Amino acid sequence: MALDKDTLDQLISTIRRFVDERLIPAEPEVSETDAIPERIVAEMRELGLFGLTAPEDFGGLGLTMEEEVLAVFELGRAAPAFRSMFATNVGIGMQGIAIDGTPEQKAKYLPGLASGEIIGSFALTEPDVGSDAGSVKTTARRDGDHYILNGTKRFITNAPHAGLFTVMARTDPAQKGASGVSAFAVERGTPGLSLGKPEKKMGQQGAHVCDVIFDNCRVPASALIGGVEGQGFKTAMKVLDKGRLHIAAACVGLSERIIDDMLAYAVQRTQFGKPLAEFQLLQAMFADSKAEAYAARCMVLDAARKRDAGENVSVEASCAKMFASEAVGRIADRNVQIHGGNGYIREYRAEQLFRDARLFRIYEGTTQIQQIVIAKALVAEAKSKL
Repeated sequence: MALDKDTLDQLISTIRRFVDERLIPAEPEVSETDAIPERIVAEMRELGLFGLTAPEDFGGLGLTMEEEVLAVFELGRAAPAFRSMFATNVGIGMQGIAIDGTPEQKAKYLPGLASGEIIGSFALTEPDVGSDAGSVKTTARRDGDHYILNGTKRFITNAPHAGLFTVMARTDPAQKGASGVSAFAVERGTPGLSLGKPEKKMGQQGAHVCDVIFDNCRVPASALIGGVEGQGFKTAMKVLDKGRLHIAAACVGLSERIIDDMLAYAVQRTQFGKPLAEFQLLQAMFADSKAEAYAARCMVLDAARKRDAGENVSVEASCAKMFASEAVGRIADRNVQIHGGNGYIREYRAEQLFRDARLFRIYEGTTQIQQIVIAKALVAEAKSKL
C-alpha cells in the first residue's frame, strides 16, 4: 500500500539526513576496518531500514516498488557497503518468503527480518554456477519428514551475519534444468551448515561474503518455501526482477553522489590559473555523467511504476540494471580522471568509489546476462508478430 505524500516525503528526507550525517562521514572508518560499526547498524534498525519492503502486517513499511527505489536513490549515495547490510532483508533474503512462503513461514520469519533482528541471505550462486542459475548442483534429498542438503554456495552476501538463508537446491535430480530446483528457508546453526572464511574483495569493504557449505544438513520439510517442490527457480526469478530494480536504483544514487563529488572538487581545484570546472573537456565529462545518471533514474522509475501496476517488467528491469550499472562505472572512472593524481589516492575517496562501483555490473545478473534476457524477449516478441 502506497504511503501518503507527506509520509513518503518525511521518510525520504529522514533517509537523506541519515546518509549525509551518519553514513558518508563513516566511510573512511568502514573502508579501513572492513566493518560497519555496530552503532550504525543499530541506527539502521531504529530507522526501519531492514523492513522497508516487508509487509505491514509483519512489522515492515510495505513500500511499493516506486517508493523503494526513491528510498534507494538516497541510500545509494553512501558507499555501497552500508546499503548491503540491510539490502538482503529488503530484497533477496526476505522477498522469497514474502512472495511465495506459506502463512506459517511468513509468521515465523518476516517479523524478525523486518526488524533486523534476523539478517537474511540468499544462497543461489555456486562454485560452478553463477549466471546459469538453472544449473544448481546443491541437492536436497527427501528423507521422511526432512530434506538432507549437500553442496556449496559461493560469494553469499551477508552470510557471515545471516540468521536465515534462502537456499536454492535441486530436489529432483532427474530434472537437469530449472524445474528441478526448490527453495528452502534454512536457519543458522542447523547441524551440517557451516561457513567459509570471509572473502577479501576489490571494493565494498564492510559488505561481507563467504561460502555457505551444506554437509548432510538436515532440515524439516516445513523449510520448503511455499511447501511445493520445483518452484525455487520461479521464486528466484521473481526476487531477482525486483532486486535488479533495487540495484539499478543504488547505481543511480551512487552516480549522483559521484557527480556531486567531482563537481565539488573541480570548482575548488585550480590549474593554469583557473578552476578545473572551467575547462571544456572536463565540462563534457560533467555533462555526459549528468545525462547518464538522469536517464538511469528515469528508466528505474518507469520500470518501478510499471511493476506496481502489475505489469511484467523483466525486460525493463534488465534494461535498467544494465544501463545504470554500466553508467555508474563510467561516471566513477571519470571522477578518478577529473581528480588526476589525487584520484588515485585513498584520502579523496574517488578510488574507493571507483572500486565499489565495479561490482554492480556483476551481481544480480551480469551485464551480459541482462543483454541475453533483453534480446531473447525481443526475438520472441518479433516471432509472435509473424
